[in-house]
Amino acid sequence: MMRRMLQFTLPAVLIVGLGLGLLSASGQGHVHGQAPSGSASPQSIRITMDALHAAGGVPPGWRFTLPTGDAAAGRQAFIDFKCYACHAIKGEQFPLKPGEAATAGPELTGMGGHHPAEYLAESIVNPSAVLVDAPGYIGGDGRSIMPTYPEMTLAQLINLVTYLKGLDTANAAHAHEAVHEQTLVGYRVRLLYKTPEAADHMHHHHGQGGPAPKSQTPARMSVFLVDPSSGGPIPYVPVSAKIDVGGKPALTVKLSPSFGREGFYYDAPVTIPTDAKRVTLTIGPTTMRLDQGAPEGLKRAQTVAFDWK
Repeated sequence: MMRRMLQFTLPAVLIVGLGLGLLSASGQGHVHGQAPSGSASPQSIRITMDALHAAGGVPPGWRFTLPTGDAAAGRQAFIDFKCYACHAIKGEQFPLKPGEAATAGPELTGMGGHHPAEYLAESIVNPSAVLVDAPGYIGGDGRSIMPTYPEMTLAQLINLVTYLKGLDTANAAHAHEAVHEQTLVGYRVRLLYKTPEAADHMHHHHGQGGPAPKSQTPARMSVFLVDPSSGGPIPYVPVSAKIDVGGKPALTVKLSPSFGREGFYYDAPVTIPTDAKRVTLTIGPTTMRLDQGAPEGLKRAQTVAFDWK
């Protein structure tokens, strides 16, 4: 039997909203009948109220559909709700404590290709709708052992499902993509390295006119700096990287502030040699004016090293 995917619960009012199809209003400022910006809108069904009642309350062939959200925001929701504590994803590195591993729930690698978005949403909203008959999934009360997250918003749900659905295609890019994450004083640091193969894959996946020639798609190093408490991006911070290669002079590169599909980050075109041993980032001090209660780490330069394989 297929393992049950996720194990979250939302408030009853949200579950009722799902049943009424209110997920089409995924954000504030929603106009009735208008899909969220960036979402894939299925063809509308037009039917009279009499015909709707005669058909049993739903149009013939009707099925509940979930709008498309923001995958990057969904990944952040996965982190914010600490889903990584139970669910591992190959190619991703989340802030687990040293020696910890995600073992309580099923691994989610590639699961986006096995299930429709609506099934994933139900797994989050009503985890006991489908119970997996396996050790570690059902409690003594006969229900799912999922914790509850009443503070999860509707937008976070939609974004999280979009992130999980993207895991089926994202895994292909991860074969050529390295992600590393650590926490410093005042920063959560995520280092992302994409080779031309990964960049070409993502370019093609998002339908931007087909893959660009590899000669025009350089490898890139991107660094995301966010506040550990709020998850908000931290600007006005100098960031540089030193790439150590055994027996050769270290390569140093300065990263520039950038903004793209994944939000604000620091970025530079650079090819990391295959025999690189370590990448060391130097971060700060910030040039922002800081209040008295600001973390001390923002006021000084800090370094963080990532072993490279």
